[in-house]
Amino acid sequence: MRISHLIADGAPAPLETATHLPPPPTRLPRPALFLDMDGVLAPLAETPDAVVPHPERTAALRALADRLHGRVAIISGRTIAEIDRIAEAASASASGVHGLERRRADGSLDRIEASPAVRDAVAAFEAFARTRPGVIVEDKAVSAGLHYRGAPAEADAALALARALSDRTGLTLQAGNLVVELKTPGTSKGTALNAFMLEPPFAGAVPVMLGDDLTDEDGFRAAEALGGFGVLVGPPRETAARYGLPGVGAVLKWLNAVEECA
Repeated sequence: MRISHLIADGAPAPLETATHLPPPPTRLPRPALFLDMDGVLAPLAETPDAVVPHPERTAALRALADRLHGRVAIISGRTIAEIDRIAEAASASASGVHGLERRRADGSLDRIEASPAVRDAVAAFEAFARTRPGVIVEDKAVSAGLHYRGAPAEADAALALARALSDRTGLTLQAGNLVVELKTPGTSKGTALNAFMLEPPFAGAVPVMLGDDLTDEDGFRAAEALGGFGVLVGPPRETAARYGLPGVGAVLKWLNAVEECA
């Protein structure tokens, strides 16, 4: 199923404009695609729960996995349960919470044990949010997220709190798009990509990572090191990605056009 653009919340997506990076080619030798969720496959929303399944997205992912013989994985800061909710389980391979949980193509799971300090971070974030309307705490068990998209004026205070907690607890600080997260250390989107590339059906393929924010840079670098490349989605900035796409609508068009070549 080919689509002209992704329709978000029942309304047509706006026309996109090109970034300073060239668009990625659509004909690739044995590609393996690694896709972020928010800002790449799905439009950003005020709250995590506001991102919902969409039939055109789901159809595009299923068709892509079929064309590429399963060499598609969603790598996200969300949990695998959330990835499956939004993508309607269209991707057999998935990695959640920046690599802390990973599901292989055969359905087997790897999960890193949560640092006890995550509970301290959740408590501190909840105390912070209680007096700041619009700030949302997300408890992912292995990490704690503090979303301030609904209260952007709280950005400096949120980041200062997260930095202080990271220094005190040893949790890894992940800053994203109007969100800051403290996670159990040891993984990233890059480590998840590397792990997938050691296993079927990805082994021996050319990795391509699509992402939109700073947490995706590890994935871009990992793909490049293995002979592939990164694709930055959204506004131009300094990046390890080699190509660019302007937004979610352009991503879905590109995914529908990707073909494997000899």
